[in-house]
Amino acid sequence: MLETLDLNKSLTKEDYVRDLVRYQVAVHALGYQVYVQQRPVIIVYEGDDAGGKGGNIKRVTEKLDPRGYVVHPIAAPKGDDKTHHYLWRFWRRLPERGQIAIFDRSWYGRVMVERIEGFCTEEEWKRAYREINHFERQLADFGTIVFKFYIHIGKDEQLQRFKAREQTAYKAWKLTDEDWRNREKWDQYTEAVNEMLLKTSTLTAPWTVVEGNCKWHARVKVLKTLVDGLIHELNYDPFAEMPAIEKGGKKKKKGKKAEDGEPEAESPSLPETPLPMIDRFEFGAIVIDGQTYNSDVTIFPDGAVEQWQHKDEHVLRPKDVDKIISAEPEVVIIGLGSVGNLKVRPKAQKRLQEAGIEVMAYKTNKACETYREFRNQRKVAAVLHITC
Repeated sequence: MLETLDLNKSLTKEDYVRDLVRYQVAVHALGYQVYVQQRPVIIVYEGDDAGGKGGNIKRVTEKLDPRGYVVHPIAAPKGDDKTHHYLWRFWRRLPERGQIAIFDRSWYGRVMVERIEGFCTEEEWKRAYREINHFERQLADFGTIVFKFYIHIGKDEQLQRFKAREQTAYKAWKLTDEDWRNREKWDQYTEAVNEMLLKTSTLTAPWTVVEGNCKWHARVKVLKTLVDGLIHELNYDPFAEMPAIEKGGKKKKKGKKAEDGEPEAESPSLPETPLPMIDRFEFGAIVIDGQTYNSDVTIFPDGAVEQWQHKDEHVLRPKDVDKIISAEPEVVIIGLGSVGNLKVRPKAQKRLQEAGIEVMAYKTNKACETYREFRNQRKVAAVLHITC
């Protein structure tokens, strides 16, 4: 089954940003309907090591009300969990009515890692297929909406991601000796996964297998599957009041007129060019869309990134903001350096404010986080102090 997947499926950055925002907004509206209609929802994530489950979960939950969901990271059972039937620890983590529970790994460990590593007998893991199907049927009969995703990546892609984790300080913790050992058993895991998908994909709780070599494609496919499934189960269409978005990020004109005959005011459109993503910031360097900069940078609302050469060290002057003002952003995010050592001249800040631009200034690590939050929602510029 896994061999038939087309792992070359991908999305352009433009399509990814457009679809990501559209489906995240829909998930937000549907999450509220889950609460209103008091339906429990379970989302199960399984997949290859380094398949992108964490990043996928992050995009699903990004615009959900934090009071409405919980993420359960599942590892080897300990304490009481280890002394009970393997499904017991999942029964006690099931969501109440109106809540969403996301399982990062799940009860399917019984027929994968526990099967391969010999943590249960052959009789136990073979019996588990029937037990799991009954378990999920009971959930569905109660009214639970169940989604199951398996994110699959190619063996070569996994090796590249492992090596990237080794070389990236803030990701290195994710890579363990166990990951390398599991990789040596690739064929055994493939056989176990294929059998699992065949025997536990039911009408009650079907599997969605996700092509994961392109993380953008995987994230959008999962979001779309969730939206389509929730629309069907909740009988609620979140797109009814949502303006359609054309390729390029522009909202389509509906040509609708108000009662007095005048055209209705258009909603502000999303940026035509997707703004670059800040991949990583550390003292002395910043990575933006895969490119490393070792000096201060300015990001403009049209997506351009320029190195910022300031005349007075650690000072943002009125002249430095001229080009930013001419770009007409709604917000300027200023990164003040690792210890807040960049000084913004009062006249520079006043000029930005007089131009109707909101100014948000933080230490650079916080500024980067704020930029990530605003980049798809507002017309944003950023001035980031990287080095001392």
